[in-house]
Amino acid sequence: MSSTTTSTGGFSTSKLLYFFGALGGLLFGYDTGKIAGAIIFVDQEFGLTAFTQGLVVSSLLIGAAVGAATGGRLSDRYGRRTVIVLAAIIFAGTAIGEALSPNAVTLIFMRLIGGLAVGAASLMVPLYLAEMAPTRIRGAISSLNQLMIVTGILAAFIVNSALAEAEAWRWMFAAAFFPSVLLLVGMIFLPETPRWLVKQHREEDARGVLRRTRDESEIEGELEDIKRIDRLEAREGLGVGELLRTSWLRPALIVGIGLAIFQQMIGINTVIYYAPTTLINVGFGDAAAILANVGIGVINVTFTIVAILLIDRIGRKPLLLVGSVGMSASLAILGLTSLLLPEPEGIGPVGIITLVCLAAFIMSFAISWGPVVWVMLAEIFPLEVRGTVMGVATVLLWLANFLVSVSFPVLLETLGIGPLFLGFAAICVASFFFVYAVVAETKGRSLEQIEEDLREKAMV
Repeated sequence: MSSTTTSTGGFSTSKLLYFFGALGGLLFGYDTGKIAGAIIFVDQEFGLTAFTQGLVVSSLLIGAAVGAATGGRLSDRYGRRTVIVLAAIIFAGTAIGEALSPNAVTLIFMRLIGGLAVGAASLMVPLYLAEMAPTRIRGAISSLNQLMIVTGILAAFIVNSALAEAEAWRWMFAAAFFPSVLLLVGMIFLPETPRWLVKQHREEDARGVLRRTRDESEIEGELEDIKRIDRLEAREGLGVGELLRTSWLRPALIVGIGLAIFQQMIGINTVIYYAPTTLINVGFGDAAAILANVGIGVINVTFTIVAILLIDRIGRKPLLLVGSVGMSASLAILGLTSLLLPEPEGIGPVGIITLVCLAAFIMSFAISWGPVVWVMLAEIFPLEVRGTVMGVATVLLWLANFLVSVSFPVLLETLGIGPLFLGFAAICVASFFFVYAVVAETKGRSLEQIEEDLREKAMV
């Protein structure tokens, strides 16, 4: 079998592999974004309180935490591809279940089940892409996950806007069925990752997969690197629990868990889930708020593409630092504007400044903490427990997401938008110092080199 990475006629095999491998991110994004427009009409139909509104939005996140917790261990045992296929089936089933929900309790339950797929996809898609991609473009390929996520969010915003006049919130949920089926069909024909195959002693299968994404001259050297790390881990003979307690892995755990929690605590999903609600509170009408949200989605996609172009050139750490500065500044301005300027009547100065600050926040996040965190979570952990340990970090990510999302409507009602966003700005400042102090650059190093560096630093 010859290499397909240099194919010039249409999509090469490797491009199709990366596209379908990342498609789970689109469903993750659509399931995240669709609630932003739908919740306005769900609230009107079911008469939600601030608490039940938060529960409808955030029930998906509890399911996501469970999906991430179980998905990692399942992927280490049964394979990355198998877990993504299972997630696609759940995505399709719950899209229909949400659309047919007769009451808020049923909708909350269906979103809880759908969250299992979101959590599994959030874990498996970046992991699958990172283990498939060559080192020289691993950051860009892994960032396809975030590009798909923000594309899914934008698609949800567009669908929400198109259906807003008819208040057809059920169709906003049902639309996820079609890409779910596409993901399911695509993944059936994709291979497992070469690193997982080596762990299963399937060296020839791993070599065949590498031929689909590497030049012939690269295959044997990379395969030998994977086998060397596999032999080293086998000699240690440590179980998962013992490995997690080893001193050389501790720095990676601190970085992974810190990045995961900060990514959510900086407030990104208050913007994704509640941007229309926030804009309505500063003078926008329902339809205008949902339409403005489409513009925010376009910015999200555009600057994620910028991040993909930069991540393998200037590195992960500089992007995170720049993003923290931009996010903290935009949220601080947003908070101070809301406190110092008079209560809005219609779309006035407060409304315009709010929209600009939300857009600036999204731009800063999209170029940094959005794609970079998912890339690094798939890079920094050792092969032996990569799925399991990444699952731990992702569980904490979703729990932080839940905490922020379920509390936002209540905090908005009790504190007001000004103090709330100033609090998020302070968290963004803390994220800057965390990255500056403890995060190491991973650009240009293979997954095996990153693991070897962890071991060597522990012996110093």
